[in-house]
Amino acid sequence: MSTTGRPRVILVVCCLSMFLVGLDISAVNVALPSIRADLDATPSQLQWVVDSYTLVVASLLILGGATGDRLGRRRIFGVGLVIFGTGSVFCAVSPTPEVLIAARAVQAVGGSMLNPVALSIVTAVFTEPRARARAIGLWGGAFGASLAFGPVVGGALVSGLGWQAIFVLNVPVCGLAVVLSRRYIPESRTPRGRRTDVVGQLLIFVLLSTLTFGIIEGHVLGWTSGAIVGCFVVAACSSVIVVWYESRRDDPLLDPRFFGSAPFGIAVVCAVIAFAATGGFLFLNTLYLQEVRGLTPLRAGLMLLPMAVASACCAPVSGRLVAARGARTPLSAGGVGMAAGGLLLLGVGPDTAFIHLGAAYLVFGIGFGLVNAPITNAAVSGMPQTQAGLASAIASTGRQVGTALGVAVSGAIAFSGTAGAVADDLASNARPFWVVVTLCGVAVTALAYLATGAWAARTAVRTRDRFESTSGIWAA
Repeated sequence: MSTTGRPRVILVVCCLSMFLVGLDISAVNVALPSIRADLDATPSQLQWVVDSYTLVVASLLILGGATGDRLGRRRIFGVGLVIFGTGSVFCAVSPTPEVLIAARAVQAVGGSMLNPVALSIVTAVFTEPRARARAIGLWGGAFGASLAFGPVVGGALVSGLGWQAIFVLNVPVCGLAVVLSRRYIPESRTPRGRRTDVVGQLLIFVLLSTLTFGIIEGHVLGWTSGAIVGCFVVAACSSVIVVWYESRRDDPLLDPRFFGSAPFGIAVVCAVIAFAATGGFLFLNTLYLQEVRGLTPLRAGLMLLPMAVASACCAPVSGRLVAARGARTPLSAGGVGMAAGGLLLLGVGPDTAFIHLGAAYLVFGIGFGLVNAPITNAAVSGMPQTQAGLASAIASTGRQVGTALGVAVSGAIAFSGTAGAVADDLASNARPFWVVVTLCGVAVTALAYLATGAWAARTAVRTRDRFESTSGIWAA
């Protein structure tokens, strides 16, 4: 792909797609009380409205990245936009929670084609290391900003037009992105296409779906019930089988050898941890502000504005820090911010001062804004350009898996003991999850140092050499 065309326009188009994908994760959170009232949804169904989207995206992201590398990135990018827009229409006209959950899954099929393909386009356009780091910072910032600003946008739409407007908004934006991509993004693909791995894809979906179902439905069906125990057993068996099976394929969907590189593996782990904290943070706080504090959707969204502004401002700063000083500083600082936000939320009750909430949201937003760029850069920079789609897909999968698990775990904790309605004592029930958030931030800080030392650099070189000597897949 030529870098002499319109790289800035291409970056804008790719960021626009990422903003859409992230917006439909976070904006829906603020609409959950309205969806519950309008469609008579249970707490577990509210979790599934969020997680049916993130779960399907997580399951198909790797396939989406590999398909774009093989069949053409612009082509798959356009197909993803069309499917995403069509799924949005189905969401807007859903008459029941079950139909909405299914429509969200359709949306997710399109979203799975946007995340990895957009990033592989960015990494192909911006080949100079510093320029690539800055571009990835902006790209990651678009996703982070969409997650952070989603409650504000969603709150305004829900208060003014109803929860359906969140999905209607996607349709013209998808149309604009399709037109811009066809005009400005040249087609590109890898010289060597990857074969479809049906078995690996099914194993990944079974693993993620059974694990998520067990966590979400555990408090409803009983943690020791046959269905829930069976889900966890199937998930454990699937995780073992997928590693065994993929390690024996010549062209695996999820290559376990990637994780021989400590920077790459730790970046994926950090993505899961950070986005689990953020997914649960948004899910519980939007419910708390409306169900416990009685705020309107718009006011609830505005209460989360400190997080949104902090995240949006810190994301490009993080990208510049990565370009200038490497990933350790912004990633470790981001972990500290998230941990501090979790500590501040430990004291939240039914009558907590709004200034205290605002401070907690601000600090957490600073942390979240700093972690995105170093995670993405670490996952992609150590990989050759021909593997950009697959590497970015795995990193993005970590984000989506983390979000799905965060929503599932936070709901399992906060809704424990209730199956029909959101608990009145949500504030006190959620406190154990804020301990989890604090520990997530501490873990990210510790992993930042582990991923950026001399040992980690040696593992990255050793992993690359092993690929070149045994398979030739990464050879120049």
